[in-house]
Amino acid sequence: MIDLTRLNGHRMVVNCDLIKFAESSPDTTISLVTGEKLIVLESCDELTERILIYRSKVLARAWPESASALNARAALTVMNEERITDNGQHGS
Repeated sequence: MIDLTRLNGHRMVVNCDLIKFAESSPDTTISLVTGEKLIVLESCDELTERILIYRSKVLARAWPESASALNARAALTVMNEERITDNGQHGS
């Protein structure tokens, strides 16, 4: 579950496993597999970062002996995305 903010400022928690896709147009619109759409203040990049952090925490709890390797991988992924964004290119 990730914390997000509705346009009216109210906080909500979303099950990121239900996210089908997200797009900016200009507000970030999240489409869930249920067909529901959510509009949030966070950017698509912030949404991606929160999902990566959440998933790395889940994996770290499942395999505590691998936690440091998973955290390092998550940090590298975020840094690589930032580098690509800073160079004016789009990440996948």
